[in-house]
Amino acid sequence: MSLIGIRSATITEKGQISIPKQIRDIEGLKTGSKVAILAFDNHIEIKSMETLNKEMATALASEKVLAKDWLSKEEDEAWKTL
Repeated sequence: MSLIGIRSATITEKGQISIPKQIRDIEGLKTGSKVAILAFDNHIEIKSMETLNKEMATALASEKVLAKDWLSKEEDEAWKTL
């Protein structure tokens, strides 16, 4: 993942920020676009829901496939201690 731009924003009294137009244009965000805000230990990411859904599709599909073989209480209990 490479950095393609840095812009600053000011947080309002209500905790809101405006995403600078140059960044919105790069990411294809338009009025009414939905975004997800991901908080990590050392940074925050803002992703379009469309991008996030595409990234999660593989994980969700894998979970559904794995769930077919993981239906016992014993396996659920075993995972709790890991």
